[in-house]
Amino acid sequence: MFPTELQTKLKETAIIAVLVIDDAKRAVPLAKCLLRGGVDAIELTLRTDAALDALRAIRQEVPEMLAGIGTILTTQQIDEVVAAEAAFGVAPGLNRRIVEYAQDKGLPFGPGIATPSDIEQGLELGCQTLKFFPAETSGGLSHLKSMAGPYPHLGIDFIPLGGLNAQNMESYVASPLISAIGGSWIAKRDLIAASNWDQIEANAREARQIVTATRG
Repeated sequence: MFPTELQTKLKETAIIAVLVIDDAKRAVPLAKCLLRGGVDAIELTLRTDAALDALRAIRQEVPEMLAGIGTILTTQQIDEVVAAEAAFGVAPGLNRRIVEYAQDKGLPFGPGIATPSDIEQGLELGCQTLKFFPAETSGGLSHLKSMAGPYPHLGIDFIPLGGLNAQNMESYVASPLISAIGGSWIAKRDLIAASNWDQIEANAREARQIVTATRG
């Protein structure tokens, strides 16, 4: 589901800023400040009406940002996301109909998993990159290691999201199970709404420094 080039890019960047944007006009300065801080991949969540307009603006004005879409729950959303040229899509859970529709539309897609049964359903559908959500409240990295134990020979990797922050991200980044982590703390909704680009850039820089120190 994720092309080799995209998988390589995610492993290289190692961190995806997860964003809730209420005003698409803030999308471009937000993307630029994240880049200055060293974060070059984002997941724009479909929790607001501004998300797709934000994606279009970033694709046009900040093309170096790897911009995906999250919280994809319907086939209509997949059509809209593909039309807006998202680099990838993810969902909080695993819905066979949505995964198969994304495949039909050529959208690289990572469904959400929290159990071994989820992993096996994802593998059956051809998914190699899976979103581990919600990560911390599901047992964190120790749970993921135990859960993924039977499957490493199948070449799967995970993007954990939910409860991660600058204090606990290092262990996730260091794990060979993880391609990249999702971080909503880097650019919280209130910081975006306040156009607090300096704080967001500082958060991004801190996260990048941890990744560099961990992965080199």
